[in-house]
Amino acid sequence: MALTASELERVVRELAPAVTGGWIQKIAQPGPLTLVLDIRVPGQTHRVLISCEPETARIHLLSRPLQNPMQPPAFCQFLRARIQGARISTIRQVPNDRIVFWELMTKEGDQQLVCELTGTRANVLLVDAAGLVVRELRRADHVAGQPYVLPERRMDRRSKPERDRFATEAAQGPFPHSAAIEAFYEGYERERAYEQAKAARLRVLRAAVKKEQRRLDAWREDAMKAAAYRGYSRYGELLKANLSAVRKGMERVTVVDYYDERLPHVTLPLDTAKSAQANMDDYFRKYRKYLRAEQELGPRIEAGERLLETLRDEIAAIEQNRWTPSTPVASPPRRASTAQPRRPHKDGPRGPFRRFVSADGRPIFVGRNARENEELTFGLAKSDDLWLHARGAPGSHVIVRLDKGADPSPDTLCDAAVLALLYSDLKKSGKGDVIYTRRKWVKKAKGQAPGAVLVTREQSLHVTLDKTRLDALKRRAQE
Repeated sequence: MALTASELERVVRELAPAVTGGWIQKIAQPGPLTLVLDIRVPGQTHRVLISCEPETARIHLLSRPLQNPMQPPAFCQFLRARIQGARISTIRQVPNDRIVFWELMTKEGDQQLVCELTGTRANVLLVDAAGLVVRELRRADHVAGQPYVLPERRMDRRSKPERDRFATEAAQGPFPHSAAIEAFYEGYERERAYEQAKAARLRVLRAAVKKEQRRLDAWREDAMKAAAYRGYSRYGELLKANLSAVRKGMERVTVVDYYDERLPHVTLPLDTAKSAQANMDDYFRKYRKYLRAEQELGPRIEAGERLLETLRDEIAAIEQNRWTPSTPVASPPRRASTAQPRRPHKDGPRGPFRRFVSADGRPIFVGRNARENEELTFGLAKSDDLWLHARGAPGSHVIVRLDKGADPSPDTLCDAAVLALLYSDLKKSGKGDVIYTRRKWVKKAKGQAPGAVLVTREQSLHVTLDKTRLDALKRRAQE
């Protein structure tokens, strides 16, 4: 279902004149393998979708925004730091292949955004002016720093393009290929979402049937056991009338059943360890158990049988394609909400922790108070993350998210240290020492206030508040 090389060629031919010369105004990542670029050209903004989903790998213009996660994923943060604001010089496709190069002019020099829309291996990579891979969407860390090499060429499974797959004749507007592709994949994703909803509902229903059947079986078994005590009230009354004939240690007693007009004799089993009174009480107790079971288990069993029938009817409806979901199935990714976005707080973004992005795209988290410091250091942070704090002064805990075994770059270390100084009591002096270590060397201080810690293996860095660096960090503060 991904675009073929010939289909991609028609899209690129339509897209390139529209966005060449424009600049990347905004970058979003609505899904794990999906990017959206807002590209500003004079008098207009174009929204471009890049999907690396194995079944739907494609590029085309979007007519509507998509819903984004509350916190941008790491790759999105990285691209915002590196290429947001870049100008697009050219867009070109590798001939007869599903690879598209975006030539970008950025502050760091010329860079390339490479879109490999090759089915299960689809990927997006950022390549610097030297031709080295800086980072890529699928996060194969061994690729970073290596020269970019085109993937091995594979022939399209379809020898001929499916000309009728996208109904461009019915598409409206200046970009008929993008409009037709967008409409096609919207329908496909709705259908896929419906099938996924069916499969998920079927799993839930089958599990519910098994659970309800087990409950019914248990209730029926309890009801059957209790039914054996149906006549025990009668036996208790007979024993009550013959208590004087019962001696402790007797295994049974034979009495006249005066409830039967024929007055037959009936033998009642006894517990040899109990007295006559205790044996009589046992008969009445078991009869009350039967009454409770009749009162409680009967309605439960009836309700359980009705529920079981309803569940099985819904399973049959799914299997026979007659099922309608109780709530509308949204096409992934979901449409953006029409609600007005919240204004950012004057001191930074709302929500837990202040959030920034370093110069090379690393997430930086800053606690706002003692409670957040505690939660940040001992809740969010991982053992290999970098932890920073102003030396000898109250202030915020700062965490830099790092990959396992990775070291922070000098720029990232300076960015985080400046933030640790800024959000501490050393801010007024404008300079001071900041200690840093791995999170695993930070321990809670027992019996102390929240946020108090014991630090080992720390290093220190003398920091001066750098307005240029701070301005850059504030521009990259997460929304």
